[in-house]
Order: sequence, then C-alpha cells, then structure tokens
Amino acid sequence: MPNKTDCIIMKEVNKSFGDKQILKDINISVPCGSIYGLLGPSGCGKTTTVKIMSGILEASSGQTYVLGEQMPKLGLMNQIGYMAQSDALYMSLSAKENLEFFGKIYGIKETALQERILEVMEVVGLTKELNKTVQEYSGGMKRRLSLALSILHAPTILILDEPTVGIDPLLRQNIWKTLYEMTEKGTTIVVTTHVMDEAEKCTRLAMMREGLLIAIGTPAEIIKSSGKESLEQAFIHFGRGTEAATNES
Repeated sequence: MPNKTDCIIMKEVNKSFGDKQILKDINISVPCGSIYGLLGPSGCGKTTTVKIMSGILEASSGQTYVLGEQMPKLGLMNQIGYMAQSDALYMSLSAKENLEFFGKIYGIKETALQERILEVMEVVGLTKELNKTVQEYSGGMKRRLSLALSILHAPTILILDEPTVGIDPLLRQNIWKTLYEMTEKGTTIVVTTHVMDEAEKCTRLAMMREGLLIAIGTPAEIIKSSGKESLEQAFIHFGRGTEAATNES
C-alpha cells in the first residue's frame, strides 16, 4: 500500500513487449522531495520504468502508485511533468508559441502564463531565443526547451529522461542547481542518466542492468556496500552478478 513519505512506489513491476521482457520485478520507493536517479546503460529499462511511473505505459504486472493513486490515472497528469528523450516540439512555431500552447493545455491563466514562460526560459538560458522558431534551434537548445516545457506548470513530480544529453557542462551545472532548488520547494524529481557525475548528484539512486535493479541506496551507500572507491567501480561490481545470472540462464 502507498504511504505518505514516498511519492512514487513500484511493487513487483514487470513489463514485456511481445515475448521480450524489459523489466523484471522492479521495486522502487521514491521519497517525496528527493532527486531519485535511475542509472544504467541504454536498453537497460530506464525509459520503460519512467514511462510506467508517468502513466504513459501500463505495466504487464505489479503495481505503481503515484501520490497515493494507482497508475495509470488520467487525473494525475497535471501534477506530473515529463521530459522524454525525444523532443516533442512544434518545429514551425516559436519557442514562445510552443510554451503558450502547452500552458493553455495545463490551464494556466494568460497573465500567469506569460510570467511563467519568462521564468522557465531563464532557467534553461533561452530568454533571448524566445521568439525564434524551433526549427532554428540546435539540438541542445531543443533539449533545453523541452525541459522548460516539462516544468512550465510547476508539477509536483518531475520525471526527466536523459535531460542533459547534448547540453554544455556549464548549463548542465545550472540546470542541476535549479533541480535542487525545486526539491527544496517540495518537488519530487526522477532523472534517468548513464553519466556517473550526474548520478552522484542524486539523493538516492537505483542502478539498472538488463531490466533488473542491481543496487539501491544513496550514492555513498552504494559505493560503501560494493567495497569499491567510486560509483563507476560499484556499477561494474554489481553488474557482474547480472552477467553471471544471465549466463547461467
């Protein structure tokens, strides 16, 4: 059953596409107000996991609770911000027009919306590019605009799938600063990454490999339990058990 201290709970979640099993008995508890990281290589199941959390996909078995409600639940969508790996933007519209369109979908009133657009564009460093069409944006700028869209409605839960891919190191640092500020105000954030220094910034971390969770805890706890000196070495250490199990089967 859901509790008041965890905003997201996944219990024995499995997901298959046809005869291919993508997730295997996933158990995750995301504390409210934390930055929870999912760390693992491409294809390990991170994106499928966060899509189930956000209600985009339904699990084949198991339960997922968000804010005490079992997912998927349409009524929760306004409380969740989701940034996918691929940018869902209208290329022929300006950044401002994209933000206005999605702001109206979220029911943000016009005066508040215009103020909020300026706030989120400042966060992602695109204020001067507000009136440019998205097709004029570079790949990194599109990622930043996608992030602005995901936080536009000030969601209770923010789910970010590889949010800083293609973004320069200085801006990446600024974005993480903003994520910390959001959690201080009560937002719960889930972020997928395959970058070790980003994983170290998370409050809690779940390491994934081949659809399995191989380690869970704070970054410091995971390093300590592995007996290694770094998060990267810890990932290799815990991943070896997955390889052995796969080879045996």
